[in-house]
Amino acid sequence: MQKKIEELKTILAEVDDLDRASGVLGWDQEAYMPKGGAEARGQQLGTLQRLSHERFVDKKTGKLLDELKKSSSELDPDSYEARLIKVCARLYEREVKVPSDMVTEKAEVTALASQAWQEARAASDFSKFEPHLDKVIDWSRRYAELFAPYDHVYDALLDAYEPGMKTAEVQAIFDGIRPKQVELIKAIAGKEQVDDSILHQNFPEAGQFAFGKEVITAYGFDWDRGREDKTTHPFSTNFGYGDQRITVRVSEDYFNPYLFAALHETGHALYEQGVPKSLARTPLYGGTSLAVHESQSRMWENLVGRSRVFWGHFYPNLQKQFPEQLGKVSVDDFYKAINKVHPSFIRVEADEATYNLHIMLRLELEIAMMEGKLNAKDMPEAWNERFESYLGITPPDDAQGVLQDVHWSFGLMGYFATYALGNLVSAQLWEVIQRDMPDMDDQIAKGEFAPLLSWLQENIYQHGSMFEPQELIEKVSGSKINGEPYLRYLNEKFGAIYNL
Repeated sequence: MQKKIEELKTILAEVDDLDRASGVLGWDQEAYMPKGGAEARGQQLGTLQRLSHERFVDKKTGKLLDELKKSSSELDPDSYEARLIKVCARLYEREVKVPSDMVTEKAEVTALASQAWQEARAASDFSKFEPHLDKVIDWSRRYAELFAPYDHVYDALLDAYEPGMKTAEVQAIFDGIRPKQVELIKAIAGKEQVDDSILHQNFPEAGQFAFGKEVITAYGFDWDRGREDKTTHPFSTNFGYGDQRITVRVSEDYFNPYLFAALHETGHALYEQGVPKSLARTPLYGGTSLAVHESQSRMWENLVGRSRVFWGHFYPNLQKQFPEQLGKVSVDDFYKAINKVHPSFIRVEADEATYNLHIMLRLELEIAMMEGKLNAKDMPEAWNERFESYLGITPPDDAQGVLQDVHWSFGLMGYFATYALGNLVSAQLWEVIQRDMPDMDDQIAKGEFAPLLSWLQENIYQHGSMFEPQELIEKVSGSKINGEPYLRYLNEKFGAIYNL
């Protein structure tokens, strides 16, 4: 059996190398590639992704997995070998249904779509992106049909990012928390509003990066195994063990976008840097799902980075970096400003209380697209109508509305729900962390994050993607994904800020 596992790992290593090479090209496309390179980059990515797909779904892989599954009953079900066989078999059963030409097609379509999105967003002109979104929607619908029969056409897309979860399950979770979040937002709206004008001053880019690096380093980010670059839309990516990249965008007239994006993407990178090298070059290397991954980025961004105890330690250093802007501003006023609750257009800059509504809106739109009820041409109007319904404001242009996020240009249909699920998981884990580490606030107040990082390493990171998301969350917290801890967190935090 061990010989067959080694044979499988050889195949998986080659597949992983091809995937990581694709990742490098994708990162370069977003960070440095001139716009004229989009067509060639799409062809390159198409070739690499086709080769990776064909290598993985080869009959030899299927035969090895069949033989290993027959022998796996003798293994500890939580062992590395048993989990490797289980995860690979699941991936194989999915990927073998996808024709190679569809893999190539997606890479080529999305490379051009990504470039078109950047140009459309810069010009705030959806028409430049519309034909590309049409192709992404068409591909996604054809992809979903490969997995028929299904409970819902969206299930196949969701499953790619949140293994084992169904559309109806996610909708039920959201239906349970939406009215309570709306109730909180209405209660806050009835109170005296926070003044955040101190955040809308000139904050030179160099100073922002200097302070961000200080915090990122304190969090535990290993600069020997990672780097930070600028891009249009912040993201984190992993090129294999020892090479995790974060990207950010900077606004010199608004404090929030850079720092909280940097902390968010660092949360993703800390997860990847914490996965053991023993899992490298296999499907077990990486986060267990996008929701669990997002729980880490949102935890380090919000539960840590927007907390009062955090700023009790770091605010004096920020004031030294920006003495004219913040020298006379108290830490309490700054804390309230960065946590101001108000409906806003840009998801990545949304406050914690309204953020999930952005995700629920997008989930509805994606489901409608997959059901054939909406097409690309319908999106600006449908977006604005739902935005008005959910948040009470209408985007003034496409850049602040339907074009604000890069995901559809990447073909990432099925992805958005994981953002809100990640919020819920972050608070669910946070309650367990506070139980296990009752002095955690004192540690954060001293700028000491090693104990928190160690807890996450032991309970989340070390498992890589050995467990399905619901399985891992239940293993750590005692229940599957549950919105109540997040609601408790929001009510406690904003109840104090707004005297509810």
